[in-house]
Amino acid sequence: MPTSTTQVVLFTISVCLLSTGLILPPGILLGWFLARRRFVGKSALETLLGLPLVMPPVATGLLLLKLLGRRGILGSFFEKHLDVQIVFTWRAVVVAAAVMSFPLLLRSTIVAFQEVDLRLERVARTLGAKGWRVFWTITLPLASRGILSGIVLAFARALGEFGATILVAGNIPGKTSTLALTIYQAVQLGQDPLAYRLLGISTLIAFVALWASDLVLRHGRRTTP
Repeated sequence: MPTSTTQVVLFTISVCLLSTGLILPPGILLGWFLARRRFVGKSALETLLGLPLVMPPVATGLLLLKLLGRRGILGSFFEKHLDVQIVFTWRAVVVAAAVMSFPLLLRSTIVAFQEVDLRLERVARTLGAKGWRVFWTITLPLASRGILSGIVLAFARALGEFGATILVAGNIPGKTSTLALTIYQAVQLGQDPLAYRLLGISTLIAFVALWASDLVLRHGRRTTP
């Protein structure tokens, strides 16, 4: 595999892992909150958080570009106070992948927490366990299989992200080029062998991720009493 191809593959995997790790804490906390709390506007909030699933990715990318650009609210803050530029850097790739994959993780965590038997939590509280201890020792372990499913879905979505990324990060060789962007560029340039090779690599990575997730889920089912 040529060095340039290797760099693209490693960069893409790194970005997917980083973006998935970035959305994991808020995904878990928001998933638990939305699964257990009722309040006015809950449905609207869930719909808002799920918009990236149904909006055109380029539309989401345009919004990110507006927010993270040098004149944007967030972009100007980071550049002025932290001397950090986001757009057209690897950071923009991570942000785009995180935003596009977050709804999949959130939906999975909501369902996972909803399926946890509340009676087990109440028993733990009667035995003296406090809120956070109940969450870490009862709720989270019981919801872990659903959360794992969401993590894999988020990773897979980040792997295939294209529309938002190309707007907010561009396709800069060696800096922001992911597998999806490089496949597109190869097709545009008539480099079909490269495009198909990268397609095969993308398919292999996605297959391994889903296969590993399935193995973990099957093991969890066998060990569950």
